[in-house]
Amino acid sequence: MHTDVTYSNIDQIFTLSGLRSDHWRELLAVARKWSSEKASVDQVKRVFDQLRAIEMLHAYPGAQLIEALAAYIETDQKEAFNALVGRISFSILARYYKEDPHEWEVLPHAEKDIDRNTSSTTTADRPYFEVLVVAPDNGDLINRNIRLMRSQRQKEDEFIYEPLVVNNFQDAFCAIAVNSNICAVAIFDGFDFASHQPVPQLERMMSDLNIHEDDDHLALQLATTLSAHRPELDIYLMSDQRPQNIASDPRSICIRRVLYAVEEPIELHLAILEGVRVRYETPFFDNLKRYAQRPVSTFHALPIARGKSVFHSDWIRDMGQFYGRNLFLAESSATTGGLDSLLEPTGNIKRAQEKAARAFGADHCYFITNGTSTSNKIVLMAVAQPSDIIIVDRNCHKSHHYGAVLGGLLPYYVEAFPMKEYSMYGAVPLRTIKQALLSLKAEGKLDRVRVVDLTNCTFDGHVYNTRRVMEECLAIKPDLVFLWDEAWFGFAHWSPFLRPRTAMGAASNIEAWLDDPASITAYEQQQEALGEQPNDEALLNTRLIPDPRKVKLRVYQTNSTHKSMSAIRQGSMILVKDVDFYGIEPQLHEAVFTHSTTSPNQQLIASMDVARRQMELEGYGLVSNSIQMALDIRNQINKHPLISKYFRVLGADEMIPSEFRSSGFEDFLAQGINWSDAVLAIRDDEFFLDPTRITLICGTAGFDGTQFKSLLADKYEIQVNKTSRNSVLLQTNINNTRSDVAQLVHVLLEIVTELGKKLSHLGEDGKKSFNERVYSLMSDVPDLPNFSYFHETYRNDVAGVAVEGNIRDAFFKSWSPENCEYVGLFSDECDRRLQDGPPMVSAKLVIPYPPGFPILVPGQVISKETISFMRKLDVKEVHGYEANRGLQLLKLSSSDTP
Repeated sequence: MHTDVTYSNIDQIFTLSGLRSDHWRELLAVARKWSSEKASVDQVKRVFDQLRAIEMLHAYPGAQLIEALAAYIETDQKEAFNALVGRISFSILARYYKEDPHEWEVLPHAEKDIDRNTSSTTTADRPYFEVLVVAPDNGDLINRNIRLMRSQRQKEDEFIYEPLVVNNFQDAFCAIAVNSNICAVAIFDGFDFASHQPVPQLERMMSDLNIHEDDDHLALQLATTLSAHRPELDIYLMSDQRPQNIASDPRSICIRRVLYAVEEPIELHLAILEGVRVRYETPFFDNLKRYAQRPVSTFHALPIARGKSVFHSDWIRDMGQFYGRNLFLAESSATTGGLDSLLEPTGNIKRAQEKAARAFGADHCYFITNGTSTSNKIVLMAVAQPSDIIIVDRNCHKSHHYGAVLGGLLPYYVEAFPMKEYSMYGAVPLRTIKQALLSLKAEGKLDRVRVVDLTNCTFDGHVYNTRRVMEECLAIKPDLVFLWDEAWFGFAHWSPFLRPRTAMGAASNIEAWLDDPASITAYEQQQEALGEQPNDEALLNTRLIPDPRKVKLRVYQTNSTHKSMSAIRQGSMILVKDVDFYGIEPQLHEAVFTHSTTSPNQQLIASMDVARRQMELEGYGLVSNSIQMALDIRNQINKHPLISKYFRVLGADEMIPSEFRSSGFEDFLAQGINWSDAVLAIRDDEFFLDPTRITLICGTAGFDGTQFKSLLADKYEIQVNKTSRNSVLLQTNINNTRSDVAQLVHVLLEIVTELGKKLSHLGEDGKKSFNERVYSLMSDVPDLPNFSYFHETYRNDVAGVAVEGNIRDAFFKSWSPENCEYVGLFSDECDRRLQDGPPMVSAKLVIPYPPGFPILVPGQVISKETISFMRKLDVKEVHGYEANRGLQLLKLSSSDTP
């Protein structure tokens, strides 16, 4: 067993946090060897000292237990050291230290109370968290203050916390980066900046994050730095020098409360508990629990409410036994008597939405119970009117296309970069988006462009540089509305590395930039450099800066809360940061009325309320853990000597062309890469790959994506996300455990072992057949068809280069059978019309699964490339296409044909 605990970089926080228990088990392994004389005391000291440097960032095991271990080493007490290391490592793994105060004692269940609580009873019924205390290194005074903090705790408190003390800026930052148990920070004046711990990569990490010493007010600088990294933390500043002056400093906006340091410590204790209580409160869920316990008689149209029709039935009582009584007690169609209306919230739902908006960094939030498909349609209906042009990714989710149909919007499709070898598309290059805007401007249509509508992140993990996209587009048209479909990316807010690439994260950064006077200077300098009338090529090649005086920041983000957080299926949120919100609010409400059910599911609303609570209080750790597991999966597959012969996970260098990776970042597993490099790539690159989304190539093992997905599900009970021609998409999330990772790796090993045995018995003909299968999946792949163009019947500007289409007219024309005809996909008629005409115009959205994007939309002229692609498809599910009838086409009048 490998026993040397190696910390390559303190900034690899996902590894340090996620593998903490492993490091303790490794210390235990070398301790056992020490006991049996198979390891020296120097080996034990080396591993212990490395672990000790990290454990100072956690409240448990704490100084008392760490010093006891050090003493056991110095006095050669091998068995005592072994026993204590074993107990600590298991307590961390099983989280016993959060429940049993005796776990904090050197001798468990000793009579001496460690003053962790005024009662020695278990704390298992109360959530546990840690409070980071940053204070000067004057031991007796700090120890006194910590004792005073602990003395305030009562068994009646809703939560139990433990202080963690550091004495400098750098250790404080490391603590909140590594320790996800920290929910609050108390900062005392007088601490130092530099760390004394052996953390060789700390300086580089802080430099990358623009963290440096500021002599002006170190406490305020620390508060703003910690808040920027983890905005969910409650920060308290304790000052003995005119705290009212600090409270009036604009930088103190991130501080929950400024306290006079010499006042009663009870104020700090109560403030800490109140801060956590505010985040813990779930207005709708709490109210629903109370409602379920009330004796209610129902005379409304919901027989299932209260569950009498279920539990009193001889025939369906098993449903009640399966789901439990509370599900039915908490059902109602009433919006009075203590409940609230989702469509017109005035009480607990309104407060729940306000809490979610604050948590996600938005100004406003709407809970939607019909999924993000509905959220997207609501936003498009609210922000755009019939005949408005929207610039939209042709490969986006079908809800955007149907939103254009329903709203009478005119889509101007822009193409993502293709990844032909994997039969998938990436994301839309910024140059393509800018070219669309400039072309529309040249044709006098820019005033009709209302929305830029993009998917962030894509199915396969491509994440936009959202700030750069919005700033450069606003430089061309300063009042554009942005709709970012982040159905799969809602979790990213809780990662400080990914947050800037979310819509709300980028919007907050742009908002701050607009308020900075330097922004005007930067704009004017660029305008002077560009000249009075720069040509399109100059604008395309320049990192454009918008005019801060003209920009109207209008950003909408849709999240499938159920896709990455603990919400019930179809739970979605619309997050809003729009300077014109109050002018558009009536339209948004009307759009909600139009698309939302009048009978929303109570449990679904409650689950979104609870999902927000969880992410605010433990989301940082959960997301860090999911990223760490994804990195572990990548490593296990790509570096395994057997698995890697037939399977591999694609890296950023294979998923993102080099021209979109200006940082030079290649992959999370590339030699010498660490999270400092990833920070630079996230900041600078046009596209970044979501680390939790794992594209596993299975074509090299002879499986197409659909076939391999079925094998994993049917034989091994492993469910995956989506497929392509030669890959499956795995996604780690906050629900996964390391047992899941182990099972996946074990199954892949079993599959490749069986495959190897099978190939060894096939003979030359069998191996040839296998190689041909691999060639067909990996090399003989169809070209991906780009959007062709709208037929002139369904567009206004026939002569223009920038041509948007009237998808609505084409869509509804197909509803009359006399307007349609069918042509077989493989027929001679199809080939003849491709060559000689008349053009074939699609009547439907045609969406093969996989890849899951529309290859045809209503009104689009069908190209030879699209037909070739469809003929090579080997998938069973193609929405909008009936194999027995062929392609459904719109008939053209004689005047529409050549």
